[in-house]
Amino acid sequence: MRIRDIRAVLFDMDGTLVDSDAAVERAWTVWAAEYDVPLADVLPAAHGSPADSTVARTRPDLSAAEQTAAAARQLELQYDDLSDVTATPGAFQVLGVLDRLGLPWAVVTSADDRPAKVRLTAAGISPPVLVTVEDISRGKPDPEGYLHAAELLGVPPEQCLVVEDATVGLEAGRAAGAVTAGLKGLDADFRLTDLHQLADMLTTARTEGTRSDDLTAG
Repeated sequence: MRIRDIRAVLFDMDGTLVDSDAAVERAWTVWAAEYDVPLADVLPAAHGSPADSTVARTRPDLSAAEQTAAAARQLELQYDDLSDVTATPGAFQVLGVLDRLGLPWAVVTSADDRPAKVRLTAAGISPPVLVTVEDISRGKPDPEGYLHAAELLGVPPEQCLVVEDATVGLEAGRAAGAVTAGLKGLDADFRLTDLHQLADMLTTARTEGTRSDDLTAG
């Protein structure tokens, strides 16, 4: 699918629209020390994944109740750490372009409601639709979150663009049948250096599409 044919954009939150990487890493660093897990094992597993999934992978020896408590502790560590949370480069630009083009958008995150809302607020971003891990039964890489967001926006998933900075998120987008855009050098249908590039791509595609339609009509 061409960029000009996209009818909605579904953004990941952490690392995509919101620069919270340092805060997330600090929380996992403390958690790893408390739960005696090597940090080198935790951080790759945690990126883009729900806390409970990361806990299950890194401490499979814990009982179900203990894993639930461990995941709650990790989220607790994130709630009040907003000292350097901000919008990512190009975030406001691309959201402005979507508004001008009349394209709906949503945020789909592996975070639960509370950290998602406080981080988005800290970054100055107010999504029209927010899907957190509490709204679904299976987190990324399962496609449920992106399918739910597409349904809420009333757009078929195959006409949505999923923008991600994590492999598990891109896997979820592909499984949903969406077109994908990857940040940080990740393999996707479109590779992005930052959101400024996506804003330019959307603007150019729609401008060229309008000119083409005008020529065809004439």
